[in-house]
Amino acid sequence: MTSLAKWPKIVPPLTAEQAAIADDFMKFWHGEILSKRYGFVEQFNHRYPARHAPQHYLRTLEIGAGLGEHIRHERLTAEQERNYVALELRQNMADAIRSRFPRVVTRVGNIETGLDYPDGHFDRVIAIHVLEHLPDLPKALAEIRRLLDKETGQLAVVIPCESGLGYTLARKVSSQRVFERRYNSPYKWFIEREHVNTAREVLAELDRPFVVRHRSFFPLLVPSIDLNLNIGLTLSPRR
Repeated sequence: MTSLAKWPKIVPPLTAEQAAIADDFMKFWHGEILSKRYGFVEQFNHRYPARHAPQHYLRTLEIGAGLGEHIRHERLTAEQERNYVALELRQNMADAIRSRFPRVVTRVGNIETGLDYPDGHFDRVIAIHVLEHLPDLPKALAEIRRLLDKETGQLAVVIPCESGLGYTLARKVSSQRVFERRYNSPYKWFIEREHVNTAREVLAELDRPFVVRHRSFFPLLVPSIDLNLNIGLTLSPRR
């Protein structure tokens, strides 16, 4: 079976009520819960891409920027800030980025359907807890590769250890518990629609257009999906 056989994945449609819940929970989870209750996890999520940023760069694209939380962890010059593009799928979260970080460029869009920037426009692309959400992951990665400078461009990725034993257990006592208490609704329909890709699927697809230059497993450091919560990767376009 080729890589393309299972892509794009079919995501079931939402009712109007489910769509409202999904938008509310994503903003609530990122704005009120994640950084306040699970700050140690968030520190890894945001410090890894910032710590492994290239020495010299100008243009950055962050896909799935959420509420813009990662921007706080970047050490941007005024010129780098003006050339920082925060791409977010949800309008309510993009509005929050514009309010919090008016000096960066905030856009509403989907990396899977492409962006109107020329080939090789960006020096960096950042994707923190994004790739597990994308039904057409190969298409998204092809667009990221197109947008990156082929000689010096860098892709910084953080993914959850989706389908791993440790991550599955941790989610039951964290996001699942919060969701079901807040909405009196099963978590299953939400997470199966949000996390459509496992960690192993993401790693396999990344290996096609990119070369891994560095990786870090969190929190146990040992290279195991089952024993960790997140994986940080620094990659460059495959020649």
